[in-house]
Amino acid sequence: MLQNKKGRIIAVCSAPQKGMIKHEIGEGRLIEGIGLEGDAHAGFMHRQVSLISMEDIRTMMAKLPNLVPGSFAENLTTEGFDLGQLKIGDMLKVGETLLEVSQIGKECHHGCQIFQKMGDCIMPREGVFTRVLHGGVISVGDELTILEEAPL
Repeated sequence: MLQNKKGRIIAVCSAPQKGMIKHEIGEGRLIEGIGLEGDAHAGFMHRQVSLISMEDIRTMMAKLPNLVPGSFAENLTTEGFDLGQLKIGDMLKVGETLLEVSQIGKECHHGCQIFQKMGDCIMPREGVFTRVLHGGVISVGDELTILEEAPL
């Protein structure tokens, strides 16, 4: 029997425009092939939904204590397992949705608000990007499971 790795969603975040820090919205709808409904990054190729862990945010809080979920423009803030163990192609089940890891990290444009304040940003190292394979509503508190085999 496979042991799935589990965590939970502690924030669902969205922003109406790119370049803005995202704000906690409590719940949202993930649309298959698009991303988080109403978010400025929805529909952006293979980077439809972004994730970062609260553990990584806490590490950066040593330098900038007022960081909150959404500060790194992530859609989903997770807690309970190391996102760094993921690889491209891994499947994540969040509530009724299914996400596929499509990219790990990204080039940080030096104009991002966090980089301007700190001279550093964790998204290039720690950010995880996914495609929405099956949409649905996601909410704070939803379990996030790394599937060890593709669903039927």
